[in-house]
Amino acid sequence: MSFQAQMKIPATYMRGGTSKGVFFKLLDLPIEAQEAGPARDALLLRVIGSPDVYGKQIDGMGGATSSTSKVVILSSCTQPDHDVNYLFGQVSIDKPFVDWSGNCGNLSSAVGAFAITSGLVDAGRIPNDGMAVIRIWQTNIQKTIIAHIPMRQGQVQETGAFQLDGVTFPAAKIKLEFIAPSAADADMFPTGNLVDELQVPDVGNFHVTMINAGIPTVFLTAQALGYDGTELQANINTDATALTKLETIRAYGGVRMGLFGHIDDAKGRQHTPKIAFVAPPRSYTSSSGSPVRAGQIDLLVRALSMGQLHHAMMGTTAVAIGTAAAIPNTLVNIAAGGQALSKVTFGHPSGTLTVGAEASLVAGQWQASKVVMSRSARVLMEGWVRLPHA
Repeated sequence: MSFQAQMKIPATYMRGGTSKGVFFKLLDLPIEAQEAGPARDALLLRVIGSPDVYGKQIDGMGGATSSTSKVVILSSCTQPDHDVNYLFGQVSIDKPFVDWSGNCGNLSSAVGAFAITSGLVDAGRIPNDGMAVIRIWQTNIQKTIIAHIPMRQGQVQETGAFQLDGVTFPAAKIKLEFIAPSAADADMFPTGNLVDELQVPDVGNFHVTMINAGIPTVFLTAQALGYDGTELQANINTDATALTKLETIRAYGGVRMGLFGHIDDAKGRQHTPKIAFVAPPRSYTSSSGSPVRAGQIDLLVRALSMGQLHHAMMGTTAVAIGTAAAIPNTLVNIAAGGQALSKVTFGHPSGTLTVGAEASLVAGQWQASKVVMSRSARVLMEGWVRLPHA
């Protein structure tokens, strides 16, 4: 019996924020994978090593966590006044699907650098030294992201002294601006309320803030779940009962937000909505062993991604946190003390993160004009990924 040699596809493995993913140029993909559909999904699943019944993604580029099971496809821009199109896929670890329903805020920080080095940005817009301002069209959610990428001697500057909690080593700082981050086809608060009562059969009734900003997110209070907001991954991810409870709440929240019609649909849409719980400031020790003092932060936030407590904070959920904190009387704002906040610093399992947000009431509807945060990114490996022919 003879077997075909593996195919080779140009790719770059990058860290962006507290995530890692495999980056592709659209035209480098096989012809059948250049269009959305089953062929593309099958190829990307095989690249990452999914579905893996062992949950380890040993035979692929994935790292067996939601933060490391990701793909990005960039292409020439189709929108006026933008530099590049950015498409994100969250790859399931143990199931055969790729979730295209939302953005990854962490990997957004790597998009500008990859676009520059891949020749997708007009050379006239890139300074030899200083800051390249890259206008990114996020095609999953039809939104603009502006990335400020440091340049030195004509090259993207990746090394630096900026320390991002959740990432061991320092790197160059990248400022990200998420422009008008509310969902384009939905109200920021889909029920029209800042706080709702969510009835979850056989689990309980919960006060929630459900918001479409950055990524659809359901916020609860830590207290309602029996937590204090200082929990680390081991406290949640080893508790199967707790994970099932939180996933059930997420499913009912997704139905209430109009994201899907039935709770069973949540099984095929793991990326959105996110679920997070908040609490007032309290001192704790982060997962790195560093102390986080109550006086350093405005509130505590813990968020789940793909059914597990995240080791730090998803970038898109940070957008939701910053936006909700800026709007009086949301659960996030109340946990932060109920003040009018244009910037909020919150504690997460790995440390702290500061997010700035501009939100205002327009014709009776809350709108966010911009959310800003700093991340870092760098290339880990570049060349080709290899995979068997289907």
